[in-house]
Amino acid sequence: MALNYIWIAFFLIAFAAAIFKLLLTGDVNVFPNMMNAAFDAAKNGFEISIGLTGVLALWLGFMKIGEKGGAVNALARWAAPIFSKLFPDVPKKHPATGSIFMNIAANMLNLDNAATPAGLKAMRELQEINPNKTSASNPMIMFIVLNASGLTVIPISIMVYRTQMNAANPADVFLPLMLSTLVATLAGMLFVAIRQKINLLDPVLIKLICGIIAFVATIILLVRKFPDETTLYSPIIANVFLFSTLITFIIAGVRKKINVYNAFIEGAKDGFKTAVMIIPYLIAILAGVAVFRASGAMGMLIEGLTELVSLCRLPSEWVEAFPVALMKPLSGSGARGLMIEAMQTYGADSFTGRLASLFQGSTDTTFYLVAVYYGSVNIRNSRYTVPGALLADLAGIITAVFVCYLFYGTT
Repeated sequence: MALNYIWIAFFLIAFAAAIFKLLLTGDVNVFPNMMNAAFDAAKNGFEISIGLTGVLALWLGFMKIGEKGGAVNALARWAAPIFSKLFPDVPKKHPATGSIFMNIAANMLNLDNAATPAGLKAMRELQEINPNKTSASNPMIMFIVLNASGLTVIPISIMVYRTQMNAANPADVFLPLMLSTLVATLAGMLFVAIRQKINLLDPVLIKLICGIIAFVATIILLVRKFPDETTLYSPIIANVFLFSTLITFIIAGVRKKINVYNAFIEGAKDGFKTAVMIIPYLIAILAGVAVFRASGAMGMLIEGLTELVSLCRLPSEWVEAFPVALMKPLSGSGARGLMIEAMQTYGADSFTGRLASLFQGSTDTTFYLVAVYYGSVNIRNSRYTVPGALLADLAGIITAVFVCYLFYGTT
């Protein structure tokens, strides 16, 4: 229901903002711009879905090989001690555990093209054990909130963009970004665990949290000692890991003596069906976001926030980068454009340029995730998914501001 009200709000607020601009500022182009933005968003939504078709077909084809070859089940058994605590409603050895593991691992490595197909497969498998086929189950909510928190170990794409913007050290946002996403993940996990009455003091979960912190600390030490090598080798390591996984699936299929090629075709067909299923959901959310932005409501929000911060005599340097934080839950490409614009305007190594990078990496495309993932299995009642995901985003944003001041001051 939360997504329903938010979607309605996009259009109502956009209409009110457009009326304001038309009557008080004489902007006669605002309504044509809004309609054009809505039509463009519908076109983009369809094109994104079509673009996803090939990626989904490829990865779900390999996932089907891994499933039939037993590799996904092996991952499920390996992750079961941890996931059984976070996802207590998922039966032991269920294939969804393996898909969830693949999705989270790909997200941590910043491999979006692999994360989305694995995530959509996980949603289909979770839907199989969902007692109410139109309402999000507890495991679905935990899974999407963890996705929205955006825990990233190797922020490949952001380092690449900072390199293109001539940053002196493209990897210098590595530590602040990791801290921001870690806090976001813990906040989202805690929110859902409380709602679902999951015991976070369980020894297994305590070990998991301590293990994540220890792993992050190790990566931080390596990055601080070898910053240039991090930028150079991170994409290589991530893609070697990914391709090695595909080879493992193929070898597992050969050992099981299955027809690997036919298994791939079977999974690829599922990818095509999934891509078609998400088209209306994707168009709906993109149209709402586009109208909200074209009406000028987003600009009014930023201007109002700037005035409020000034009146309260609070530090305001972060406001210049804040549009990235507002845009990211709504549109990944829109936030990316704003991040690049901030780095071009203020410099990649400026406070604003660095904070824009942190905002881009410490939040995720929450509404896109909800629309696509739930749309793929026809879930209409998202329950408390959106509040949980937005809380994780908020925790990441606040932490990003804090650590940016801590690490870089206001330079």
